[in-house]
Amino acid sequence: MVISTEDELAKLKDIGRLCALAMETMAKALEPGITTRELDAIGRRLLEENGALSAPESSYNFPGATCISVNEEVAHGIPGDRIIQAGDLVNIDVSAVKDGFYGDTGASYAVPPVKRDIEKLCRDGKRALWTGLQQVRAGKPVAGIGNAIGAFAKKNRYTLITNLSSHGIGRSLHEEPKEVPTWPDAHEDRQLEDGLVLTVEPFLSLGAKWAEDGDNGDPWTLYSDPKAPTVQYEHTIVVTRNGPLILTLAG
Repeated sequence: MVISTEDELAKLKDIGRLCALAMETMAKALEPGITTRELDAIGRRLLEENGALSAPESSYNFPGATCISVNEEVAHGIPGDRIIQAGDLVNIDVSAVKDGFYGDTGASYAVPPVKRDIEKLCRDGKRALWTGLQQVRAGKPVAGIGNAIGAFAKKNRYTLITNLSSHGIGRSLHEEPKEVPTWPDAHEDRQLEDGLVLTVEPFLSLGAKWAEDGDNGDPWTLYSDPKAPTVQYEHTIVVTRNGPLILTLAG
């Protein structure tokens, strides 16, 4: 969507803040011994107590309030009986709806003790996100986001998952512009419009280039291919003439 009123912006900020707060509350509870189902219940409770509903559950009948992906899982992990272990790499992705407006945020967390390469991957995953955000400004090319993230990944010897893209958001969880690449794409020729609402969410990896379905009958969870540690960091933003206005901040 393209924002046209202050009321729309206020409601987007509200749901964005709730998504960020739910994610951070879940992250604080992340420790060895907790199950992903228990972690999901924490996020659900915070959202529902503040008048919001899970977006993947309400929009797509996803079997959980949030997506929790562990280690080999890249995205859309289903909350369940999996017990978090020391050393796990956990991605928490929270998207929700309130008053007809949607927000979406995500981050990856390493459960101590953390290996040095994983600690660096998490740190650089955040840097990759901010590298892309710095290219966001009304009138600039959409491709600038992926080009900048791609240059960062190449310089620091990482790979990018190239079939999980950013997307428009606002009145629904996924809307135009669809498939906003966070990797270099020579065919991307759109421009960023003032007031446009979208996510920026690169998937940075120590070797993976694709997200694949599993072979266990689970239609949701995606796995790294080739198998490698992968992180995702995501914000929902509004494009402005002065740069990105980040909506998914807990403060």
